[in-house]
Amino acid sequence: MQLKDIKRLELPAAADMHVHLRQGELMDLVVPTITQGGVDTVFVMPNLIPPLTTVEQVLEYRSKLLAITKDVHFQMSLFLHPSVTPEVIAKAAEAGITGVTTNSDSGVSNLESFYSTFAAMEKHGMVLNLHGEVLESLAPAGTTLEEAFLPTLKTLHERFPQLRIVLEHCTTAAAVEAVRACGPTVGSTITAHHLYLTSDDACCDPFAFCKPIPKKPTDRDALVKAIVSGDSKFFLGTDSAPHPRHSKTSAAQGKAPAGVFTQPFAVQLVLLALEEAIERGVITEADVTQEKLEGFLSRFGRRFYRLPEESGKKIVLERKGEKIPMSIKSKDGSVEVGISKAGAEVFSLTWKET
Repeated sequence: MQLKDIKRLELPAAADMHVHLRQGELMDLVVPTITQGGVDTVFVMPNLIPPLTTVEQVLEYRSKLLAITKDVHFQMSLFLHPSVTPEVIAKAAEAGITGVTTNSDSGVSNLESFYSTFAAMEKHGMVLNLHGEVLESLAPAGTTLEEAFLPTLKTLHERFPQLRIVLEHCTTAAAVEAVRACGPTVGSTITAHHLYLTSDDACCDPFAFCKPIPKKPTDRDALVKAIVSGDSKFFLGTDSAPHPRHSKTSAAQGKAPAGVFTQPFAVQLVLLALEEAIERGVITEADVTQEKLEGFLSRFGRRFYRLPEESGKKIVLERKGEKIPMSIKSKDGSVEVGISKAGAEVFSLTWKET
């Protein structure tokens, strides 16, 4: 596919299997941008303040999201906590809650105490969503926090072979290979921003600073190659993480809140990253096909989560010279969120009428 020369592209609605939708006014601003980015199905992270650790909290949050839009299918999750017992898992599964996620902030040091919970999740068909990094103090010198976590992924998969596990926001070549080495019940989300950012970007630009921190160019390129391989283990999960723009711009270098906001241009940023990878010679035009785009952006994530592979909705992308704006703002201007890759020219996106 000569992506750079294509003027019009039609794709099935995307499924974004890792989003942060926040609370309050920030939630009100961010949720409508899901469909703007070509997405109609999302897996919602429970990392709120306080985190969602009960079935009742998750269902209440889902009702708030649905009050904002009925055009998005919200897959919900619990936050892994000692109170999430096998009994809670049974109740969550009955209520239609999809997964349980680990904490991204404090890292993971020991998951053995949750083995009974994982066994219940395996029994009830729920998904374990791993923010796969160890505590900094536990990572050997010269090893990334993600790479240090990979033996834990292997152990969990061997212990619970029927438990569906997602290694969230994969960032290293080593993680790609670790996921491939596991059986079909292990998959991985890949963000849009890790397809174009490296550690050099993240250290200097507050709107590129995120966790997990982008890695070396070779790691970035390994993620791109994973996408165009057509391997169904890898699917879109943007980890789009909005923060008030002033909290990013006013912080000292390296102290900005971690998170890259890509939601309004989720699909377009993936396509742009692939264009850039072709220009770098990492992949060829022939590596990018309609089938592979549909797989990564939509079908593979839906399949892993046992959803219908198509929602029936289509998006149309056209080249009209549109550029990513600096930010989105609430109507009264009181809430503003900076967008990743502001100023870049991207496809314009519309929804196809059916």
